[in-house]
Amino acid sequence: MKISTKGRYALRMLYDLAVHQEEGYVSLKDIADRQSISKKYLEQIVPLLNKTGLLRTNRGNRGGYMLAGKPSDITVGDVLKATEGSLAPVACLDFEPNECPRVNECCTLFVWEGLNKAINDYLDNITLQTIIDRGTVMGGDYCI
Repeated sequence: MKISTKGRYALRMLYDLAVHQEEGYVSLKDIADRQSISKKYLEQIVPLLNKTGLLRTNRGNRGGYMLAGKPSDITVGDVLKATEGSLAPVACLDFEPNECPRVNECCTLFVWEGLNKAINDYLDNITLQTIIDRGTVMGGDYCI
């Protein structure tokens, strides 16, 4: 599994919104400038995050974006699943129940199930707040 630029940039975007949440709605231009990401690229990510309920949007003069929840409630797993889809290491684990015709005789299935569990457990236990806190301890921006 390899996390795409879309997933990494989405995490940076939501991190930026979390850090600047006191400002209310934040423009994509401001996020793009602070994170050195193309505004056009962020525009492609917004619908994915909006569809999954991670973002709130406001149009108009005071428009922009803000987190739909608290940074402590939004996990890295939430963000990556919204942008990457399934994080399963093999295709047969993309759906529950596993519909692979070899599911009952696959001698390596336990390996992939264990890896899938480890990936999801890890990413679902890191929140945006964790990243913010870690950045504060390190004395600066957290690089994703």
